[in-house]
Amino acid sequence: MSKHSDTPAPEVPALEVRGLSKDFHSGGLFARATVRALGGVDLSIGRGEIVALVGESGSGKSTLARCIARLEKPRAGQVLLDGTDVLKRDRFQASKGYRSRVQMVFQDPFGSLNPVHRIEHFLTRSLALHRKAGTPAGLQTRLEELMTTVGLTPDMLNSYPHELSGGQRQRVAIARALAVEPDVILADEPTSMLDVSVRIGILNLLRGLRDRQGISMLYITHDLASARYLADRIAVMFAGELVEEGESLDLLANPAHPYTRLLVSAVPDPARTGSYDPSARAALRAAVMEPASCEYDGDPQQRCSASTPVRHQVGDAANRHWVRCHLYRPTAAAAGHALATEPLDEVVSA
Repeated sequence: MSKHSDTPAPEVPALEVRGLSKDFHSGGLFARATVRALGGVDLSIGRGEIVALVGESGSGKSTLARCIARLEKPRAGQVLLDGTDVLKRDRFQASKGYRSRVQMVFQDPFGSLNPVHRIEHFLTRSLALHRKAGTPAGLQTRLEELMTTVGLTPDMLNSYPHELSGGQRQRVAIARALAVEPDVILADEPTSMLDVSVRIGILNLLRGLRDRQGISMLYITHDLASARYLADRIAVMFAGELVEEGESLDLLANPAHPYTRLLVSAVPDPARTGSYDPSARAALRAAVMEPASCEYDGDPQQRCSASTPVRHQVGDAANRHWVRCHLYRPTAAAAGHALATEPLDEVVSA
């Protein structure tokens, strides 16, 4: 028998999350409340792929990124890097090796940079901690290369953070992440605190890093326009769970989940004749967060809180577009046959 199979082995994702759950606790010893932040999240990022994670504030996006970066300890689940579960390793023993491959860029570029140090300090420290500094001459060359890569001039190495603009500070934060030559970058709302005029520059920088260096990225944002521009795939998070995922253009053109439709309806569009309805968003939030029937479902006996929705394929299987919603469960007439979907109510005006 030949050692080689005619069927190529499936490529292992650069980063994969399986069943990741996270709870936060508040209150005192005798009155302790538990808040679920993540509930069994499954997500994969291919090699050289940019996946956008979108949703409202409080949906669990940043918590997921912090769990992946090992800044928070999840209650359950796996974080696989090249197929190996990093959560099974000792946190301190594996921290440097893991963080040299998975780096995080935070939302606030000024808050993540110590104002008493020059820019040179941040990049040099990253190189030294991960043993990539080399000789003094090589170090200086590497520092200049990093500054040039992110679109800054080498003379800015002597500047303090307050002497740079918000966009320039964010580029420094990205350069610091690049210093350790990562395989995956977790970008947590990297453009939300920047002027609109400079956001496109940061997005183009991230895209260029993917194209030139093959870096995989998780791009966290509440801005669907930037997600459409930058990402290959979009995953929609609501109440700590992923409710829809698909290729960017297909998902935004054909949103299936009612919550995704509400997010899309909030994006300014001159061609849209209807208006954004905040009461519909509030009703959906109440239906998901509390044990109540979903108001978008014609069957009052179907409760999302009593029966967790499973994934259903949307459209052609090639586009990897799926949704978790009881509105897409197979009808009785289609039982045992190809998946049929029930029509969605018009929760927003088209």
